[in-house]
Amino acid sequence: MPRAIWKGAISFGLVHIPVSLVSATSSQGVDFDWLDKRSMDPVGYKRINKSTGKEVTKDHIVKGVAYEKGRYVVLSEDEIRSAHPKSTQTIEIIAFVASDQIPLQNIDTPYFLAPDKRGGKVYALLRETLKKTQKVALANVVLHTKQHLAALMPLDSALVLVMLRWPAEVRSLDELELGSDVTKPTLAKGELDMAKRLVQDMSADWQPEKYRDSFQDKIMALVEKKAKAGKIEDVESDQGRDERKSADVIDLTELLKRSLAGKPARKNSTKSPAAKKTVKAS
Repeated sequence: MPRAIWKGAISFGLVHIPVSLVSATSSQGVDFDWLDKRSMDPVGYKRINKSTGKEVTKDHIVKGVAYEKGRYVVLSEDEIRSAHPKSTQTIEIIAFVASDQIPLQNIDTPYFLAPDKRGGKVYALLRETLKKTQKVALANVVLHTKQHLAALMPLDSALVLVMLRWPAEVRSLDELELGSDVTKPTLAKGELDMAKRLVQDMSADWQPEKYRDSFQDKIMALVEKKAKAGKIEDVESDQGRDERKSADVIDLTELLKRSLAGKPARKNSTKSPAAKKTVKAS
């Protein structure tokens, strides 16, 4: 099973179900890095003042929220931090709604939920109850200091937690300004019958392995072809070499321990202890 990115519990009434959250998706896109074609050095992002064109150091940057056109309210890091919701490690169910009442445009990111710490029986009870009542559970959950609205749904023998977009983030269909030829069309029976036959002729079973990102496949095939032809550029800055040497010295003991245990070495991290508690492995 993939590594859990969050551990907590589902809570409703007096019921408490310990669970682990596992990502249900994985990013498969192509990452393009910026390189200086003259030296093949990596090109990074800079903080640039849009008026002067000059680089701004981190010490001189504050965070502001646009209040009116050209006018901002500046907030300190402490003020922003105080607004973050408190992480309770709980998926708090707030209501049960019919599964067909959640609009498609509100659905965002899915996660698998696995039972944890002998919570299997209660986990199965909730899953079967949702199936038999044809309901989904609306819940609040905090991940990485961000509050989410979510829907807890049964999927075969598992439970899925689907992050939902907040209603304020979803535009109304009225903004499309659809005309009466769309909302109240006049369609001949023959047209509908032909359209139905076309759908029937093109109907097929869902076979996800048949559908692939053709752009990614072509790019990676091109990369493989050029690599086999020896067209590979070595990209490594002096700073990167220095950091690697430093990491080898600092983490040597851990590297040996993990090698003996058959585990991959963890990269050297500069996160603060507080950050480590908040951001878990994904």
